[in-house]
Amino acid sequence: MYAGMTATRPAPDRNSADRNAASNRRIDLRSDTVTQPTAAMREAMARADVGDDVYGEDPSIIALEAKVAGMMGKEAAMYVSSGTQSNLLGVLSHCQRGEEYLIGDVYHVYKSEALGTSVLGGVASYPLKTDAGGGLDPAQVHAGVKPDDPHSPITRLLCLENTVSGRVQAPERIAALAAAAREHGLNVHLDGARLMNACVKLGRSAQELAAPFDSVSLCLSKGLGAPVGSVLSGPADFIRRARRLRKMVGGGMRQAGILAAAGLHALEHHVERLAEDHANARRLAEGLAAFERITVDLDAVETNMLFVQPHPDDFDALRAHMAERGIVLSGQRPRIRVVTHLDVTAEDVDRVIEAVGEFYKGR
Repeated sequence: MYAGMTATRPAPDRNSADRNAASNRRIDLRSDTVTQPTAAMREAMARADVGDDVYGEDPSIIALEAKVAGMMGKEAAMYVSSGTQSNLLGVLSHCQRGEEYLIGDVYHVYKSEALGTSVLGGVASYPLKTDAGGGLDPAQVHAGVKPDDPHSPITRLLCLENTVSGRVQAPERIAALAAAAREHGLNVHLDGARLMNACVKLGRSAQELAAPFDSVSLCLSKGLGAPVGSVLSGPADFIRRARRLRKMVGGGMRQAGILAAAGLHALEHHVERLAEDHANARRLAEGLAAFERITVDLDAVETNMLFVQPHPDDFDALRAHMAERGIVLSGQRPRIRVVTHLDVTAEDVDRVIEAVGEFYKGR
């Protein structure tokens, strides 16, 4: 249990009473974004009080924004449709056209969001080489800040991420990076898509892990299991700018409290249970590591992700074998990212290991 949670939280709800017993049920290991809303979450959505959010009148959205702002220790927050939009609005609210932000070269904002900050906002990204655990060094921040010279953009922001490919970034290291940024007058933004995984792993509150940052993006539709949405939090004037930009990029929503209610339910019922996903990822990693023709970096399995590297000759045949048994794997090469989540049980993990064993039997 991470700090700030209580032992009286309701048990995590599941999608059906007999989900564990269904031997032919589809197991999707591509991402924690594939989760289905639970029955209790759907009920919360159906009961949601709604209004027009563009007018600031949706009670469920107001409640969600207040909850996340409080969790993160920030003045205000804003509900948006996705983590990509949340990060876009965060960067553009910190930076003007022609300015730049520093970011790790494997971080989602730089690598997987179509560089919208540059395309839509005219803000340059300056990538810094991350280490094997997804981390950066304060010396890189100092070196990355541009001189006061008309030949260079103005460095305005440091953008970090936690977790990075399932790896938890140490709070002490984050604090040192933020301190380096402050020396140069930079603001600091966190892509905290899976921040609650880090909280559960470390036993620390979200407010503690968010403290070094001016702004934080929290995703609700990954491990937390909501169908849609992220929340951007930060100072009140920052959120006012972000809200204007949200309208500009078409992100204004109307009676979206139906969706916000799912986010509230997720924060109230699905945080502590992230520990189950972490345990299942470890269980799966250890099971797969027993096969000679599969490589798994066990030291890298910290939360709900593992990276599996089958022998190149086995790759396509193994994926096809698993698909025939209702087990969906992503197609990345040479390593396959495997993600455990709300819809994957310990019994499912055993079924996956058994299916891999069937593939290698007699080979």
